[in-house]
Amino acid sequence: MRHSARIAVGPVQFRVGSDWAEPIAALQRLYAAYPQDNTRPADATVRLFAARPWRRWLRPSVHIGGDFIVPDALPLPLSMGLLAAEMGMNLQVALGWRRHMLLHASAVAKGGRALIMSGESGSGKSTLAALLGEDDWRLMGDEFTLIEPASGDALAFPRAVSLKNAAIAEVASRVDASRLGPLLAGTPKGDIRHLIPRADAIAAMHEPARPALLLFPRFGGEAAIEPMGEGEAFVRLTEASTNYVALGEAGFTALTRLVRETPAFGVSYPDSATGMGLVEQLWAEALR
Repeated sequence: MRHSARIAVGPVQFRVGSDWAEPIAALQRLYAAYPQDNTRPADATVRLFAARPWRRWLRPSVHIGGDFIVPDALPLPLSMGLLAAEMGMNLQVALGWRRHMLLHASAVAKGGRALIMSGESGSGKSTLAALLGEDDWRLMGDEFTLIEPASGDALAFPRAVSLKNAAIAEVASRVDASRLGPLLAGTPKGDIRHLIPRADAIAAMHEPARPALLLFPRFGGEAAIEPMGEGEAFVRLTEASTNYVALGEAGFTALTRLVRETPAFGVSYPDSATGMGLVEQLWAEALR
């Protein structure tokens, strides 16, 4: 394609190509601190393209393609080209990655142990992970957590954190402006701004961590902690995994070990400060 970039996030090497220069330039600014290895073959390819030649200039519309596609997906305006690139990267991993079990979950680590948080959009898992990652935790990722089937370890996928709506101001007040991407207003998911993880999280993105705690957060309502049985945690994580079925027996074995060895809780919280307090409380109890 006319413009392209290679980006390595955790174990995944992306090649992103575009009919326009702007999305690639924005992506390169966002991932400038990530390791670059242009000789390594790409594991996943993303294409940002105009369905018709004139759409490069006349009301430019960005379609997302690559190794895997979602048929009939609506294009985005060029002003949201960075969002299209990020969506394309996530799409290729969600539909094509088979080396590890994928969980749609945020994760942070401390002392070689991992806290994994899974929940639906709006549950607050990404905001909690971002805020914890600015404290004394290592951010492992806000979109996917990768579980190594053989060892059961959690692997990092620390792409830029997608902050949405009210979370943007909350996190922006705690970090240097240079670590924030452009504000993407009025996207299908509301306002979005990306947070570049801390340098130590990027440097350690190939260091595995042993799962020590599973949380299923729910933003809103009074603070509450509910212990969760292995069966319920198992079902929830099968729903949160994009490749559990494709992995077959290896996926079943990995997920069974994860829920048997890792205590799980549902957590409700009215604000981020309360949520972080509950996380620290449960973490201290899990490591006793």
